[in-house]
Amino acid sequence: MNSTGGTLISVTDLTDGDLRHIVDQGVRFGQADAPGRPLHGRVVGVYFSKTSTRTRTAFTSGALRLGADVIAYGPNDLQLNTGESIADTGRVFAGMLDLLVARTAGAERDLRELAASGLPVVNAMSELEHPTQALADLTTLTARFGTLDGLRLLYVGEGNNTCTALALALSRFPGVHFEARTPPGYGMPASIVETAVAQAASSGAVVVERHDMDDLPADVRVVYTTRWQTTGTSKPDPDWRTVFAPFQVHDGLFAGSPDALFMHDLPAHRGEEVTAEVLDGPRSIAFEQARYKMFSAMAVVQWSLLGVPSQTGAV
Repeated sequence: MNSTGGTLISVTDLTDGDLRHIVDQGVRFGQADAPGRPLHGRVVGVYFSKTSTRTRTAFTSGALRLGADVIAYGPNDLQLNTGESIADTGRVFAGMLDLLVARTAGAERDLRELAASGLPVVNAMSELEHPTQALADLTTLTARFGTLDGLRLLYVGEGNNTCTALALALSRFPGVHFEARTPPGYGMPASIVETAVAQAASSGAVVVERHDMDDLPADVRVVYTTRWQTTGTSKPDPDWRTVFAPFQVHDGLFAGSPDALFMHDLPAHRGEEVTAEVLDGPRSIAFEQARYKMFSAMAVVQWSLLGVPSQTGAV
């Protein structure tokens, strides 16, 4: 891990200084006028092998606003489809691009193989982790509350790539209480929980995962959920909806935290993971969260290509 920018495939690739810098820079982008064109002359590739509305638009629009040129690739555009290796693709990209933002159907090792050529690669969602979603969420929360220290957040739903990234990110801030309530059999991978708990022990945070909806924590500031059917995945159990049903976010869930805000990474399915009354109600900041994804993407792209200014490189 370093403070000179580069590849971002997992939240764990970031130093504490990198993490805070990206979040704070995203807040600044969201609150300031046009940032100028610090990336003029740079070329950013945006490759999505899976569908995307917010993340693809955020990185494309964000890179353009910073002055970079963008080349977009869809799922049928690369010779990967005809058998060219990931390693060879990475070597070709490294000779023509300054940065690649990629959403793949595979594991993180595919992204690291693309980056092995020396080309900086940003993970725009993979099977295990969605690090740029977590960074966008932390940016949104910092813009709202001024700090992440001491935040109490309740996550309800599948322990998917958004949940894992949030656990890995929030566990590094002092006083944070991150509690995940995930359906039995659909929790976070044990390795992620182990890493997040270890980070929390070092930072003074708390990370908890349970597989029931009893005795929910009170006085949380945020309740967060994601769609039950994660993008690009399916569930082998035909009766999975029965297992997930108790984990729906509805008005009654806020009884112990009446002032809590609601977050959702979108797209949302009203009537499944969340009721329309919550998603479209006054406590929801889901669409503000989506807007901040672009500002966070700008911060990620700038960090990856330019690093952290020396005066803000440490916590």
